[in-house]
Amino acid sequence: MSRKILRLVGAALVAATMLSACRDTGRDGEGRLFEISGKLFVFNYRLARATYVVTLRPLQPMQEGQVAVASFQNPAGGEPLVVEQKVWPKLGKVSLESPALFCIVKDKPYAISISIKDADGAVLQKIDTTLMSTQDQSVLPDRPLVIDQLYTPNPELAGHPDGKLPGAPKPDCSKAG
Repeated sequence: MSRKILRLVGAALVAATMLSACRDTGRDGEGRLFEISGKLFVFNYRLARATYVVTLRPLQPMQEGQVAVASFQNPAGGEPLVVEQKVWPKLGKVSLESPALFCIVKDKPYAISISIKDADGAVLQKIDTTLMSTQDQSVLPDRPLVIDQLYTPNPELAGHPDGKLPGAPKPDCSKAG
């Protein structure tokens, strides 16, 4: 019986050692304020729009006056889409959402750069990542499916329950790269 216990304790120690080796240690892990806890493209069919959403989890207590500035690659091309979000110290996370997006291509990586700044504007941390969509923009309807909070069907889509209108103008994706 004691050999089984010794083997079990030995296995637990090996597992604990392996897990601790996987943690951020040394220069790269020190001083980090946030880590990405979630990132995705949100395709809102009801509103006929897509956005980036990135959630940050604090690794240290948040300070008053901090802001998170996210720069999202614009799938349609051109300048990045920049969003600034105040960091609220009493909340357990920071959520960053882009404006509406156009020209999203399935399986293409899009760059996201996030800076955490203090009240004076000094950069405290920089986080760079990418995000790929499992869908492209064509899955969205041409117009919002509903027009108000009561989910009233959009009269423009009468006879087109899928939200696709024949001859509807499409976004210009010629600059998408």
